[in-house]
Amino acid sequence: MDTVTPTALIADDEPHLAAHLRDALASAWPELQVLHVARNGLDAAQRIADLDPDFAFLDIRMPGLTGLEVAQGIEGATRVVFVTAYDEYAVRAFDEAALDYLLKPVSDERLQRCVARCRAAWASAPSPAAGDDTARPPQHDDTADRLPGDGALAGVLQRLLPAARPGTTPLRWIRATSGELTHQVAVDDVLYFHADDKYTVVRTAGTEHLIRTPIQELAAQLDPAQFWQVHRSTIVNLRHVAGTRRDELSRLHVRIRDHDHELRVSRAYVHLFKGM
Repeated sequence: MDTVTPTALIADDEPHLAAHLRDALASAWPELQVLHVARNGLDAAQRIADLDPDFAFLDIRMPGLTGLEVAQGIEGATRVVFVTAYDEYAVRAFDEAALDYLLKPVSDERLQRCVARCRAAWASAPSPAAGDDTARPPQHDDTADRLPGDGALAGVLQRLLPAARPGTTPLRWIRATSGELTHQVAVDDVLYFHADDKYTVVRTAGTEHLIRTPIQELAAQLDPAQFWQVHRSTIVNLRHVAGTRRDELSRLHVRIRDHDHELRVSRAYVHLFKGM
C-alpha cells in the first residue's frame, strides 16, 4: 500500500491548536496528507462529505455543529478521532465504544499511540485495484474495515449530544417566508426537514415551506430527543413516525403517520430504529 496516501481532515475552532495538531501529525505520520483544516462544524461536515478523508480529527466543542454532530452525520468510511478537553464521562464512553480520542493538551506519547492505531486501521483496509497506483482503498457498504467498535459510536453520540451543547434551548418555531407573508411554523407540526439545493424544505401535514437555514445548522437547533437525522439531508420528527419498513434490498424506510410518504434511512442512522 506504499503507493496510496492516507488522508485526513482536522477540525478545531482554535487556529493555534489546529496548527499544532497538524504539525504534530506531520512529525508522527509523515505519509498522512491533511486535506483541510476546518474552523467550525459546518465546514467540517461539508468537507468530509466532499473529500471523504480516511481520518477526521474532530474537536468536540465547535460553532455551528459540535464534533459529535459532525461524526454522527458521516456516511462514508471516514474514521473519527476526537480531540477534546471534554469530561471524564465522555472519555470513558468513547473508550467503551473503542473510539480513539486525544485529550488537550495532546502529548507526544499519546499522539504516537493514536497514530499507531490509525496506521493499523489503514493497513487493514482493502488494497487498491490492480494497476491503479493512486486510488485509495475502495469503499464498502459494510463497516468491517473501520475502527473497532464503530457500531457503538452512534449510541454514545446520541447520549452525549445534549451535553456538548450546554445552555441551548431547542428551536420551537420556524419563520418561513412565502411571498409577502411570513409564516410561524411550530416545529411540533413539522413532519420532516429535507435539504433541497439552496433551501431546506419544511414539510407539515398540509403544506411545505422553504427556508434558507442549512440542514446541519438546523439540526444543531432542534431537540435531539424529538428530531432524528435519518440521512445527511433529512431530519424526521419522531412524533409523526408511524413505523419502519425494509424493502427488497433490506434498505430501511421510515413511514410518516397520516401521510403517504416514506423517508429512506441511510446506513449511518439505521441503528436508531432498531427498537421499532
